[in-house]
Amino acid sequence: MRFFAVFFATVSAVRASHVLHERREASIHHAWRQGERVQADAIVPLRIALKQTNLDAGAEKLNALSHPDSEYYGKHLSVEEVDDLFAPAEHSIDSVREWLIQSGINETAIAHSYSRGWIAANIPAKVAEGLFHAKLYEYESIKTGSIRMGCHEYHLPAHLVDYVDYVTPGVKLSAALKKRVKRGRFGGGSSHHGGPYRRPNGHGYPPHHFPPGWPGNLPEDVRYCGGNMTPPCWRYLYKLPFPHINDSVNAAGVFEQGDYFAQSDTSQYFQKYAPYVPSDYSPQVVSVDGGQAPVAADDPNNGGGSDGDIDILTSLIYPQSVVVYQVDDANYASQELSKDNLFNTFLDAVDGSYCNYSAYGITGDSPGIDPTYPDPAPDGYKGQRQCGAYKLTRVLSIGYGSAEVDFPKNYVQRQCNEFMKLGLQGHTILIGSGSFGVGNGPGVPTPSGCLGAQGNVFNPVYPVGCPWVTSVGTTMVGPNQTVNDPESAYQIDMSGPGLPDAFKYISSGGGFSNYFSTPDYQKRAVSEWRRFHDPGYPTYVANADASNIGANGGRYNRAGRGYPDISATGAYFHTIVNGEDDISSSTTHAIPIVASVITLINQQRTLAGKGPVGFLNTALYNNPWMLNDITNGSNANCQSGGFKAVQGWDPITGLGTPNYPKMLKYFMSLP
Repeated sequence: MRFFAVFFATVSAVRASHVLHERREASIHHAWRQGERVQADAIVPLRIALKQTNLDAGAEKLNALSHPDSEYYGKHLSVEEVDDLFAPAEHSIDSVREWLIQSGINETAIAHSYSRGWIAANIPAKVAEGLFHAKLYEYESIKTGSIRMGCHEYHLPAHLVDYVDYVTPGVKLSAALKKRVKRGRFGGGSSHHGGPYRRPNGHGYPPHHFPPGWPGNLPEDVRYCGGNMTPPCWRYLYKLPFPHINDSVNAAGVFEQGDYFAQSDTSQYFQKYAPYVPSDYSPQVVSVDGGQAPVAADDPNNGGGSDGDIDILTSLIYPQSVVVYQVDDANYASQELSKDNLFNTFLDAVDGSYCNYSAYGITGDSPGIDPTYPDPAPDGYKGQRQCGAYKLTRVLSIGYGSAEVDFPKNYVQRQCNEFMKLGLQGHTILIGSGSFGVGNGPGVPTPSGCLGAQGNVFNPVYPVGCPWVTSVGTTMVGPNQTVNDPESAYQIDMSGPGLPDAFKYISSGGGFSNYFSTPDYQKRAVSEWRRFHDPGYPTYVANADASNIGANGGRYNRAGRGYPDISATGAYFHTIVNGEDDISSSTTHAIPIVASVITLINQQRTLAGKGPVGFLNTALYNNPWMLNDITNGSNANCQSGGFKAVQGWDPITGLGTPNYPKMLKYFMSLP
């Protein structure tokens, strides 16, 4: 009783000093239904994210390390140097700890992450509510029924505001409280990047009829790429060399969560379309907190996405090795976690910045709320949660994401800074720009996948709005076209029985972030696009306040970070799923193609005694001539025609598709 008497007396004394720190945006409420108040004695896994130092300096540092004209180009930092650069000031750590202790929380119950970015404590809900002058409720996902914990708003003592990024559970909801929904990356679920998409009959697209000998001037293995894409087609399109190097430092990585590859499917693919790859070849699987692969071909968790990622990447870089980062055990990976937990477990394992390790008598997770390891479920992962356990590959392909509005801004900004840290260490992070044009998939977070009362406001994607990742859009070689014809922006009519209207067109995602402003490296290209192709120019060009989007006819943030940055083909790919050869189209197919290009370039730089290219964007925007400009197509959605592919950068295909010889020559000229 003494603990609570001291606590409430202290709260009364400092109540007047509290100020509002975060409030949930009204636009999120259409995705979550507020439920019952959290029981007073329920244990809350309190996590306080401390503001890191030198973030502006970090952005400047990354621009210097990646700018081709800089004397610091390619001089990447070590993990230890990055941790030291961004660690919160000791004064801020001590101030938050002192406040918690003075509020009645035993100092032995307060944990601090090894990277110094988090302070954690497991405390009763009534104590947490008193600390932050908040009311904790259960929130139910309208789409999935999953339950999370959070609040509408919370407050902090005024003297701590400058030290704290955000608090969870708060405006950022907790992890799922119930295991109800299988999590996947395809279709209109919480993860935006859909694919592979097949027509409802499951037997590919209508047959294409070519004249005899069509086209006679092309090698036989690339004559029918329009509607039938295979590895020779990708190599021809982007002038890629036949792979032959297997060094020790340039393995290529693929992120997977809740989707697993089938060895029998990949083996069959290699036999048929990449016979130079041994049919029994299997990528290295890095199990992140119990992630497992492969599975049987008929396993319901084999959605075909992992198969496709591995097929493409291996076909283009073998004998170089491929690493699959399989994240979370089957129990947690199958939950609908991505809206508020996407990438956290993964960043813990490769960076450590998000890990709350065991200290001061508690662990960093709370059973039934956070993904907690050892997992007590019968088939759960029995090991400890991994923190900084793995060294990340130089190139990483990611085909997952969600609507930016699903995340509190502070949380998104903090996670984006983690990607910046990886860039400082020389990693290239490639993430797809989405599958639904200027919107998101049905139900993400609205039925239409678009924002605004009329469903006509564009819905940008996270994490591609983060300026420190390279966003990959998608192009296509259409039916009855050849690899000598210009590519177009990816858009396929998927109309068919049983498909909702929002699925009618699958197209390359593109647009502007509502959370991140246009980065310096992109300003010139985006400014040129706005001047000649933005229908709102110059009326909205100075609008930096994304909270006004939708007002007065505004449909997107003219001052936002534009995406994508680069593109590659993603339509009409042969895939083998459950032993069946089919034709699929997916925005996720483009990402491993670009990852292969960068891996092949890194191999050549390694042979020359040079380091990896690392963060790509600064060099790309300063040298767009080394990409194939795409000027055909659009990405309709949200009751609009979307954006059009035009000369120069555009918010559908970015700067264009790879031209390997030009890119190689340029990057080899750099130190």
